[in-house]
Amino acid sequence: MSIKVINILAALDRIAPMHLAEKWDNVGLLIGDEERETNVLLLGLDPTLSLLDEAITLGANTIITHHPCIFHPLQSVRVATPTGAFLEKALVHKINVIGCHTNYDSAAAGVTDVLANLLGLEDLLPIHPLSPESNQGLGRIGMYKESLPCGKFMQRVFAALDSDTVQIAGELPQNIRSVALCGGSGSDLVSEAIYQEVDIYLSSEIKHSTARLAEESGLCVIDASHYATEKPAMKFLAESLETFAHESDWDIKIYQSRSEKPAFTFSHKNDYSIE
Repeated sequence: MSIKVINILAALDRIAPMHLAEKWDNVGLLIGDEERETNVLLLGLDPTLSLLDEAITLGANTIITHHPCIFHPLQSVRVATPTGAFLEKALVHKINVIGCHTNYDSAAAGVTDVLANLLGLEDLLPIHPLSPESNQGLGRIGMYKESLPCGKFMQRVFAALDSDTVQIAGELPQNIRSVALCGGSGSDLVSEAIYQEVDIYLSSEIKHSTARLAEESGLCVIDASHYATEKPAMKFLAESLETFAHESDWDIKIYQSRSEKPAFTFSHKNDYSIE
């Protein structure tokens, strides 16, 4: 069966409906031609030149990124800038680029659901539901049937994030039953987590003043980095597309980026010497 970009867009719309995207966001086909045939897909978090290089090596003419390559209207395309260089390279190599951002954040079985499931949470509800009784919206609150000791919970956190370090504001509870979380940047949801009186909130990019507010309110906040809290969702998205492709009898290869790495690395004072 001949697969076109428009077929990929339709599959994504079933997994993470485009209408769920925030008004300020930019999702869907951002570069390319929806009528172009495609048989190799590459998924990554960020639209980078290295991701394009990986696509070229794999023979992938379509990539799907969580973060859009075009966020705001462009007044110019200067190829000496990172955005301009990305656009030029994608166009020269005829690589279609699809953004699947806040629509995937808000979707049922979306970004935060993936993280919550890895932590073993149940009875998930959105922190900000799109409508009453909706299972779609930003953030999630989940429960454990029985409280977990702090150490066991943290082991689950590190395993889910595939990370060795996190930042913590406030005091870790000895036992944890209710957890609020948001994959990616979730500082704006801290106040709601405080109001809901959950035991802990897990997200990333928590503002300093917001961390202080949580600390003073008795809420423990874990800032686990934007990359680590969203990366598992891209694996799940690839698997969801593979299932859709199998059910639709598509002859297509779907890859997850192997070149992608966190934007930040950790540095220790002992790594440096004064000569």
